[in-house]
Amino acid sequence: MPNPRIKNEKQYEALVKKGYSKEKSARIANTPDAGEKGGKAKPYEEWTKEELQKHASRVGIKGRSYMNKGTLIDSLRNN
Repeated sequence: MPNPRIKNEKQYEALVKKGYSKEKSARIANTPDAGEKGGKAKPYEEWTKEELQKHASRVGIKGRSYMNKGTLIDSLRNN
């Protein structure tokens, strides 16, 4: 039975099977452009600290207001 909270069930199942946690798999599968290839965003190093904090807020990183730019980048990449 499909989970109504998961937008891309096929991708969710593939991520769980690959070893991702259910929480991370759901977060990835629920992004608006899940499964689309892009590469159009500029690298995190070119983002402002404010942009990084806003993005960290969207993905649920705790303690972001105390982080410097480098720590924010590491947290976003390893979340």
